[in-house]
Amino acid sequence: MWASRTKTRSSHPLELQGASSPLGITAAAALAPVVWGTTYVVTSELLPPDRPMTASVLRAVPAGLLLLLIAPGIPGRGWRLKTTVLGVLNIGLFFPMLFVAAYRLPGGVAAVVGSAQPLVIIAMSTALGWGRTRPVQIGCALVAVAGVALTTMTSAVHLDAIGPAAAAMGTASMATGIVLTKRWGVQQNTSPLNSTAWQLLVGGMVICPLIPIVDDGPWAIDAKAALGYAWLSVIGGAMAYALWFRGARALPSASISLLGILSPLTAAAVGWIVLGQNMTALQCTGFVVALIGSIAGQFITTRPPRPT
Repeated sequence: MWASRTKTRSSHPLELQGASSPLGITAAAALAPVVWGTTYVVTSELLPPDRPMTASVLRAVPAGLLLLLIAPGIPGRGWRLKTTVLGVLNIGLFFPMLFVAAYRLPGGVAAVVGSAQPLVIIAMSTALGWGRTRPVQIGCALVAVAGVALTTMTSAVHLDAIGPAAAAMGTASMATGIVLTKRWGVQQNTSPLNSTAWQLLVGGMVICPLIPIVDDGPWAIDAKAALGYAWLSVIGGAMAYALWFRGARALPSASISLLGILSPLTAAAVGWIVLGQNMTALQCTGFVVALIGSIAGQFITTRPPRPT
C-alpha cells in the first residue's frame, strides 16, 4: 500500500534515519508544505515590501550553502545536467512564477491553481508510462482541489491574463520537477542532501538576475526582517526542501503532491489564528474536505507502469 523505503543511507540528521518507514517519510514530508504555509504571514509581517525576488534568493542560496556544508560534494558528470534541470524547475522557475501569481491574483485563485498539481502529475505520469492512475487517485485530487477552492476563494475575483498564466506555469514547473525527481532518484553513494543543496543553489542563481528587474521596494534589514529571512532560509528552505525531496524520491508522485494541499490550508489557518482573518462556515467545511482528500491520497497505491 505504501511506497518502499529508499536505499540510500546517510548519517546526516536532516535525513531522519529514525523515520525511514513509509509512514515516517510521509509525516516528515508533510512538514514541508505546513512550513511553506507560513510564508505569507512571514512575508507580510516581517519582510521589507516589494522585494519578492530578493526573498526568493535569500530563501534558496543560504539554504543550499548550509546543506552543502552538511553534505559536501559535486554531482557526478552524469548527474550535473539532471540536477540543473531539477533546480530550475523546482526553484528557479517555480519561485518567480509563484510570486508573480501572488501579486496579480487573489490568494484564493492562486491556491486553487496550485492545488491542481496532483492532477497535472497524474496526467504526466500516465502519458509518459511512468505510472498507472487509479480512478480513486483522481477522485482524491478533485476532492482536495474543491476543498481548497471553498477554503480560499472569495466572491470578489478579478483576473488578468498574466496572473493565471504565471500560476499555471508555476504549477506545471513544480509538477514536472516532482515527476522527474521520482523518476531519476539520486546518484548512488551520494547523500540526497547534496542534490537538494545544488538544486537550491542553481535555482537561486537563476533568480538573481531578476532582482533589479522585479524588485523595487526599499532594501532595509532590521531585526524583524533578519528573523523572517532566517525562517525562510533555514526552516522553509534547508529543512523543508530536504524533507520534501526525500519524500518525492520515496513516495508515489501523486501522494507527495497531495501533501502540497497542506500549504494553502496552513496559510488559511495561520491567517485566522495570527492575523485574525475570519473563516466562514463554508470555508471551514472546505478546509476539512481538502484535508480529507490530502490524507486519503496517502493510502492509495500507484499501479506500476505497464511492461513494454
